[in-house]
Formats: sequence, structure tokens, C-alpha cells
Amino acid sequence: MLSLGLVAVTGVLVTACATGPTAPSSPTGSDHHTTSAPPMPGHDGMPGMDMPTGDGLAAESSGFRFVPTATSLVPGLATPFAFRITDPGGKAVTAFEPDQTKLMHFYLIRSDLTGFQHVHPTLSADGTWTAPLAAVEPGSYRAYASFTARDSAGKPVPLVLSQSLTAPGAATTTPLPPASTTTQVDGYTLTLAGGQVTAGRSQDLTLTVSRNGEPVTDLQPYLDTYAHLSAFHDGDLGFAHLHPHGTVHGDHGGPALTFEAMLPKPGPWRLFLQFQTGGVLHTAAVTITAG
Repeated sequence: MLSLGLVAVTGVLVTACATGPTAPSSPTGSDHHTTSAPPMPGHDGMPGMDMPTGDGLAAESSGFRFVPTATSLVPGLATPFAFRITDPGGKAVTAFEPDQTKLMHFYLIRSDLTGFQHVHPTLSADGTWTAPLAAVEPGSYRAYASFTARDSAGKPVPLVLSQSLTAPGAATTTPLPPASTTTQVDGYTLTLAGGQVTAGRSQDLTLTVSRNGEPVTDLQPYLDTYAHLSAFHDGDLGFAHLHPHGTVHGDHGGPALTFEAMLPKPGPWRLFLQFQTGGVLHTAAVTITAG
């Protein structure tokens, strides 16, 4: 079963939709999300395809493979990260289906569940994706490519593939923060509810956003939803994307944000919630333990 809690994140804000350990907030005017496509219907009218299965720890699935051009990161320096997705024949894939308005979602997380980044790479004609990463600290990381391609029969195949990366240097490990039911981000208070969660079973989690004790109802659309929630498993860095319920109605989101939670395995998970107000993207974290 589950104990739920919200915890403050060392870097709770996002620059250009990416958060490093100390990244500040930034207006969406500096957003690096340059690869986009028209939305497609998903859960409760939200844009997106069917959710991928598994824990995202494989580099290859259904014949598709995540192939980075390098397996190391330069610490302390913002560096573009290049990779390709290859098909069963070994050729670079150049056609993808949109998921939440983007053709590719790229995530980076350190082994201690810090240094979270979520960016949207650009695609070149030869099938090379380039992800604009913020500076990282030394340590072991995992990079994830979340996308939907089509198989030889033309059927959409939603996948999350990943590879391990390293940033050389002396790494300082940050312990997983203790559980709490609320946290504050830039003056916003987030409160978690949703009951008990069992690994491998779909159920709802709800986060309520308030400010100065009043419900927040001016959340702006982000990726054509009012919030984005991704999860990483403590220890092996297994991945899950929690899809939002509901539809967007202008800049009037909140105060409650409900997600379909399907965590593939038991144990502690670190969830990163991204939401936007006043043109600024914020990131907070949720620590849960699935039974």
C-alpha cells in the first residue's frame, strides 16, 4: 500500500522547462520547446496517445532503440545532448506521432533523484534529436526518450527508452527527502490526496494548489494540460508518466489537478509536478511509496 507526501525540491523551478539542482524560474518566452505538433485526443480529451507500458529502463523495445551520440555529460556546463531513435532495421526514425503537443519528451535524472530536467528536443532531417540540457552536477544519470513511433503495419507504438549517462567528478549524494503532505513553491502551496496506491493498478492522485490560503484558479495551459507529472523509482530509476484528467479552458486551471497514476513497481517514487502561472513554469516534487 502507500504512504503519500509532498516534499520541497532543492531546485523547484524550471529554466526553459528544465530544472537542475539550483535552476531558477523563467518565463516561457525562453522555453526550449521547439518541436511541436497538433494535439491528438487522449485521456478525458487530453492530447496524447496511449500510455507506454513497462518501467522505461530498456534501451530497446519493439525493435526501436534509443541511441545517444555520447554516454557522458560535461558537469557545470549547459550542453546540447544528441541522440537518435532507430527502427528494427537500424535506420534512424524521422516520423513520430505527437504526445501532449510534442513529438519527443526528453527527461534526465540523477541517481539520487535530483537534477531533474524535462525538455523537448529538435529533430533534424537525418533523424538526430538535439536536447538543450541545463548544466548538471557530477554523478550518475539516466536519460529517457518518450515518444510514439509507428511499426511496419502503421500501428502507433508508444515507448519510453533510456540509457545511463555519467558526469565525471566527485559527486555528493542527496538523501531522498522525507514525506510530507504539503509543500510550497514560489508562494504556492500544493496539497496531495488520493488515498492508497498499489503498484500495477490504475488509480487517481489529486494535487490541490492554493496561494495565501485561497484556491488557485488561474493555472495556464502547459503542454495543453494544466500540469505535467512524471515519476522516477528510487534505486533503479524506473520511469512512469502520470496522465492528467480533464480538459483545458484558457487560463482558468485549478485548484485541483487529478492524474491517472499507474506505477509499474512497488517502493519509493519521486514525482515531479510542473505547472504554469503568469507565464512562469514551476516544478515541485512528490515522494510516494507504492505497495
